[in-house]
Amino acid sequence: DVQLQASGGGLVQPGGSLRLSCAASGFNISSYTMSWFRQAPGKGPEWVSSSNADGGSTIYTDPVKGRFTISRDNAKNTLYLQMNSLKSEDTAVYYCTRQSNWGSRGQGTLVTVSS
Repeated sequence: DVQLQASGGGLVQPGGSLRLSCAASGFNISSYTMSWFRQAPGKGPEWVSSSNADGGSTIYTDPVKGRFTISRDNAKNTLYLQMNSLKSEDTAVYYCTRQSNWGSRGQGTLVTVSS
C-alpha cells in the first residue's frame, strides 16, 4: 500500500524558513522521481519541484527558484523541501507525490506565511 505523509508545516513570518519532510511507505523512493506540489486556498494544485531518483537532478517552478531546495534521503525513504525567504504567496497545503502524479499524493502539511 503506497503511502506518502508530509509534515513540518506551520505558521511562519515572512522571510522565515521551514523544512518539510515526506515519509514514504509501500515503495522505495530510490526508484522514482519524487515531487512537491502545493495548493493554495481556493486554487488548483501547483507543481513546485522534482528530484530524480538519485537526487542528482532537481527542477523548480520559477516563483521558488533560489529560495526552496528539494532533497532526499533514500536510505530513510524520505523526501525534503527546505523553504527559505518565505513569502505570503507561499501559503498553501504542501504535498509530496511519486513522480509528478498529483493523484498519488497523501496527507499534506499546511504552511501559513503571515505576520
